[in-house]
Amino acid sequence: MNLTMTSPRTLTSPAAASMSRGLVMLLAFCCGAIVANLYYAQPIVGLIAPDLGLSTERASLIVSLTQIGYALGLLLLVPLADLLENRRLMIATAVLACVSLLLAGSSGQGQGHLFLAYALLIGFSSVSVQMLIPLAAHLTPEHQRGRVVGNIMGGLLLGILLARPLSSLIADHFGWRAVFIAAAGLMAAMVLLLALTLPRRVPEHRASYAALMASLVGLLRRHRPLRQRALYQALMFGGFSLYWTAVPLALTQEHGLSQSQIAVFALIGAVGAIAAPIAGRMADAGHARLGTLLALTLAPLSLLFGLTAPGAGVVGLALTGVLLDFAVQMNMVIGQREVYALDPASRGRLNALYMTSIFIGGALGSAVASAVYAGYGWTGVVLVGAALPAMGLLVFLIQGRRARG
Repeated sequence: MNLTMTSPRTLTSPAAASMSRGLVMLLAFCCGAIVANLYYAQPIVGLIAPDLGLSTERASLIVSLTQIGYALGLLLLVPLADLLENRRLMIATAVLACVSLLLAGSSGQGQGHLFLAYALLIGFSSVSVQMLIPLAAHLTPEHQRGRVVGNIMGGLLLGILLARPLSSLIADHFGWRAVFIAAAGLMAAMVLLLALTLPRRVPEHRASYAALMASLVGLLRRHRPLRQRALYQALMFGGFSLYWTAVPLALTQEHGLSQSQIAVFALIGAVGAIAAPIAGRMADAGHARLGTLLALTLAPLSLLFGLTAPGAGVVGLALTGVLLDFAVQMNMVIGQREVYALDPASRGRLNALYMTSIFIGGALGSAVASAVYAGYGWTGVVLVGAALPAMGLLVFLIQGRRARG
């Protein structure tokens, strides 16, 4: 693997260097490893909650608070990528994530509220992944940007999807605390990789932190495509998070699966990772609108499949997961490429706004998952989950008609 971009080289502009295949692979791996922190708890909340004294209704707070913390980190930390030297900023946040995971793994029995605080901190400190992706966009020529971002997003999706089966397997054999201890070890390795491999990038933007944060409002007002893409993906991710938070409960309570069997189920969902590079190539070829339409249509249809007899079975639920993951990642990659093209000097802040809205949607989906499943069963999960991306599709079609008119 050819890692041509190594420190201590400093980048100040997109033309300073080009992306090697080895660096793309490394960034994809790092993105997957870091973003996995947000999802380790998702399939094992049923083990964590009773041990820490949390009720079933409050179990999904573990997942939603992690995503809320991530949204806060996106809003408050990621814009600093347009102001501070990028590699140092990423390493600092990765170190904080390592400490947060260690604290979570050392939580004692009955310390539910303390663990919820650690969950918030884990999310807040795992945002370096959203600094890596804009950095890759800076290093990539325009005509290759969709492909490179898509390949890196493929690694990110694999991290999301593989976190669940790995978490279930480790928890089944070594207990749920071992999941967080192992994740802390992986983050320590990531710190070393980032320090040795990433190029330094000093942004050209000069402003105070207060001015930088104030500029977010102006960017949001100025760029309609940013607002549109953020809304589409927030609704998509709300349905995605609701499904993946509720489905382990259904697999355990309705189908009698063990944690190891749930791990295999979640592993099947990793097939959806092929969407990211496909979406990147579609965007580079000028088919962003078609890809968006496909993704926004596929997501609600895949969830509504759960209302049928085969769709409510284990195989049907797995197929729903694959199709839903495919749709969500396709829409995310296309959206990121369009958002990054709006203003190259503001990519860190644009990405912060885009991803913050997405994870607010995800946090809301996760927060209601347990209550919807407890009150209305799997039918309720399907209907609420499908309604969210369906609203995104409706807005997309209305806006497209207005643009043509």
